[in-house]
Amino acid sequence: MGQAIAATTRDGRFSYLAAGPDGAQPVVFLHGIGGGARLWSSQLESFAPRYRAIALDLPGYGGSQPLAETGIRTYAEAVADFLRTLRLASPVLVGHSIGGMIVQTYMADRLGPIRAAVLAQTTPAFGGKDPRWAEEFVAARLGPLDRGETMPSLAPAIAASLLGEDPDPAAFALARDCVAAVPEATWRASVMALVGFDKREALGRISVPTLLIAGSKDQNAPAPTMAKMAERIPGAEYVCLDGIGHLAFAEAPEAFDGAVLDFLNRRLATGEAAS
Repeated sequence: MGQAIAATTRDGRFSYLAAGPDGAQPVVFLHGIGGGARLWSSQLESFAPRYRAIALDLPGYGGSQPLAETGIRTYAEAVADFLRTLRLASPVLVGHSIGGMIVQTYMADRLGPIRAAVLAQTTPAFGGKDPRWAEEFVAARLGPLDRGETMPSLAPAIAASLLGEDPDPAAFALARDCVAAVPEATWRASVMALVGFDKREALGRISVPTLLIAGSKDQNAPAPTMAKMAERIPGAEYVCLDGIGHLAFAEAPEAFDGAVLDFLNRRLATGEAAS
């Protein structure tokens, strides 16, 4: 393939990376908190021979303008705006972590038609029955900044916490650099956007082909939680990657890409309707 092209929309609101032929089925990748479009570099290369692969910098990340009010719903609305701006009809949406929450909201709120969804290392709700868990999660991620740390100083530890067993040094370096580049205001807004998220009741209404990918060592979106999530989505497929932490697509790109490509090649070929 040709090298991924960095671009911005004409209105300057969004920055993104794109690879693959114009007119091919679009596959749009949405990163998690602390990520960025460049974290999907391996996927752009793998998908470009057959698909129009596009990795978006979510609002506030990279060159994308921040939102006036940040929430999962406003993120999803921004994604809808981005897809309309690029005239990407019925894309495949691949969402990681908070990106997967955005995809769930996009589908639940019917913000536009899609052909298929990939929910990677995400959950249908933030926190469990104990509200202290959510409070502790937020405190752990924002407390160091309140005490004077910076995103660059925190980046190595954050990246290490996201990766699984014996991570590739290049994957660690890329994750660290992405975290370090996130503006503090964006990090804070993204973390707070999680509070109150709950789409569990909407899982049974998902009507497009859906693949869920978990990592066996993921502490943020545990594999058992994702397995139960898959059981509630009609016709969903589930894959768990052994020994992998929260960044499967960066830690084990061959396994991750192989699972997604196999899923798309099978399910899109059947002509299942978009929703």
